[in-house]
Amino acid sequence: MIAIKNERELAFMRQACKITAAARALAGEMVRPGVSTEQIDKAVHDFIVRQGAKPSFLHYNGYPASVCISVNDTIIHGIPGGYVLQEGDIVSVDVGAFYKGFHGDCAATFPCGAISAEAEKLINVTKQSFFEGLRFVRRGHRVSDISHAIQTYVESNGYSVVRSFVGHGVGAQLHEEPEVPNFGAPGRGPRLIPGMTLAIEPMVNEGTYDVRILKDGWTTVTADGKLSAHYENTVLITDGEPEILTVTEGL
Repeated sequence: MIAIKNERELAFMRQACKITAAARALAGEMVRPGVSTEQIDKAVHDFIVRQGAKPSFLHYNGYPASVCISVNDTIIHGIPGGYVLQEGDIVSVDVGAFYKGFHGDCAATFPCGAISAEAEKLINVTKQSFFEGLRFVRRGHRVSDISHAIQTYVESNGYSVVRSFVGHGVGAQLHEEPEVPNFGAPGRGPRLIPGMTLAIEPMVNEGTYDVRILKDGWTTVTADGKLSAHYENTVLITDGEPEILTVTEGL
């Protein structure tokens, strides 16, 4: 069942998403050579707690950290640890905050120092694919209209969209109905109506869309070892233009 949020619930969601977006921005500012992924995780954890919220991901289905930090060929669910970021890495940060009963969820891929032109293009295409999908986040469209727009744009740039993992509804639960794939034919799935809140998150690979999950049960990498990027916002369907709830300057 798809949860439709009322104005009271949306007020809490907006605050949860504001905290989440600020946490993403903080993590992005920390992405530089010499910083460990564990340091970023701790800083984001402490920031979220200071805002009176809780990290959505910590202990979620057993996940051991507050942030997913995925470097280079890691697509999603990279576990922070002792890895020290190096010049040329691309670093995907996925974060959520739980505030007064509601979650925010967002992600972005950041360059670590100077990166290759190829890596920069991948990041830019991934981010823009979200906005291509956003054009269809309107009353009356169907979920797969978003999916089709993302896939079409990504593939027109020579990349592939991950199919093993998808976007989702978000609210009182971190993952709610409906699923929001980043691929597929248009005109399918539930119709969008005001009050729905979706986490739309293109995951884009430089090569094949096939993935491999490592022995830790979380870390998901590209099957061919090529780069991957990730971009996500929580959005609200309204009577008019969609509202990006996890928005900060420059993201």
